[in-house]
Amino acid sequence: MLTLTTGAALWFLIATAPVAFLSAFNDLKRMKLPNGLVMALAAIYVITAPFFLSFDQYLWGFAHGVIMYGVGMFLFMFAGVGAGDGKFAAAMSMFIPVADVMPVLMVFCAYLLGAFAAHRLLRSIPAVRRATPDWVSWGHNKFPMGLALAGTLLTYFALAAFTG
Repeated sequence: MLTLTTGAALWFLIATAPVAFLSAFNDLKRMKLPNGLVMALAAIYVITAPFFLSFDQYLWGFAHGVIMYGVGMFLFMFAGVGAGDGKFAAAMSMFIPVADVMPVLMVFCAYLLGAFAAHRLLRSIPAVRRATPDWVSWGHNKFPMGLALAGTLLTYFALAAFTG
């Protein structure tokens, strides 16, 4: 059972979906997660979360963001994770209560494996490559993790909204 309320999860799902889709698209096309999209995700939290979360939970979201930013930058420096991925994960983490971290990590692991397999499969299909010839991710050695991060965020909100 996820701790985010149904109303909060549904609102966050609707509000963050455009940002998540644009982030995944940008990462696929350019291998970049623009700061503007990260800031938009954080702004959605800052502006709308007080209407849906308790004050304590709202404030803890900022702590989650700071901690995840530190983790993301560590992974950027030492593990080859993109800086944009770390910043996007930090903005995402603001929405996730501590009690939901393990289920979210399980969803992320599933998305990471599935998105990696799908990306590698699709880039090997000539018709897909011809349809998207300017996508940098097809020829890049690294994986566009924004795809998995965006999917994780939206799936978490959907699970909290429709199973809670």
